[in-house]
Amino acid sequence: MRIAVAGATGNIGALTTAALERDGHDVVRVSRSLGVDLTTGEGLDDALTGADAVIDATNSTATDPAQAVAYFGATTRNLLAAGRRARVGHHVLLSIVGIDRVEGNAHYAGKREQERLVAAGPVPWTIVPATQFTDFAAMVAGWTERDGAATVPPLLVQPIAPADVADVLAEIAAGAPQGRYRDVAGPDRQDLVDMARRTFDARGHAVRLVPSWSGLFGADMAGDVLLPGDGARIAPTSFESWLATQR
Repeated sequence: MRIAVAGATGNIGALTTAALERDGHDVVRVSRSLGVDLTTGEGLDDALTGADAVIDATNSTATDPAQAVAYFGATTRNLLAAGRRARVGHHVLLSIVGIDRVEGNAHYAGKREQERLVAAGPVPWTIVPATQFTDFAAMVAGWTERDGAATVPPLLVQPIAPADVADVLAEIAAGAPQGRYRDVAGPDRQDLVDMARRTFDARGHAVRLVPSWSGLFGADMAGDVLLPGDGARIAPTSFESWLATQR
């Protein structure tokens, strides 16, 4: 199959591209750095010509809800419109578990807009909600690290390895549209502060971690809010197995 990957130069996009090529698919990389601008639609029609499916693994760093919604809204509308013109048969969106249970997070607001547009759009679709990635704790701590200390929200998560996410996306894109797919998660629950500590220990990076809720991660994300629902698909790679690759 000919499958386009939007966000192909990002972490998940690159891993998904590798998984698709491993499985013998013809992959079209869609990224601004490769001459395709999702925010304007420039280059999209050429990129999607002949594509059987599109995987949207794009990301945004916007911290304002309005900006996140505007960015994800523009890119998703352009992808769907170009997909309709190219007669793409399957639009696969990578989303996040629990976004409907959290109001104050800008990124989640943008992802909800993506989901809304895809579900109402002109291209047959599958939305794949995944839990936080195994490198999420260290990434969050890195945002706040100053003078050897970092604040980390005490979230309960069930992290999934990025390579497992890529394998699931590649598998689903090669099949028929399924609508909203079941939650996808790793095999074990973790505390985000402990995840950050163990990741930094494995990498030999000394950081004093301070558990703290913040504007991005408020107390409304506590408890089981970010955990997968019943019947979730459990990916094989444990946090401990992923951690071994960081040493």
